[in-house]
Amino acid sequence: MATAPRIPPATPLALHSLIQPTEGGIASRILAKADGGNLTLFAFDEGQGLTEHRSPFDALVVVLEGAVTLTIGGAPVHAEPGTIVLMPADVPHALDATAATRLLLIMLKDRAA
Repeated sequence: MATAPRIPPATPLALHSLIQPTEGGIASRILAKADGGNLTLFAFDEGQGLTEHRSPFDALVVVLEGAVTLTIGGAPVHAEPGTIVLMPADVPHALDATAATRLLLIMLKDRAA
């Protein structure tokens, strides 16, 4: 069952205004969630991150500002503003913010799953 978007429809919104970084922490806000996936906005303070984990779904990281090092299947991948990185389903991955960072995480769920 699909759920309603978490932001108003037909309204242009500045992404940076939708989330406020937390000093020494991580903030997140779900912008949209549906059966086929979700869109989450994250803000990481420099030095923050996510420990290695797996997801049963493909995920796309779109860096809006700052910089992160993603470790995907043991290989480091540096991403800066304007870049997009695919993290394949079932592959271990982690994230380290090398600067204060805002990014979008797009989870793509296989409807057959």
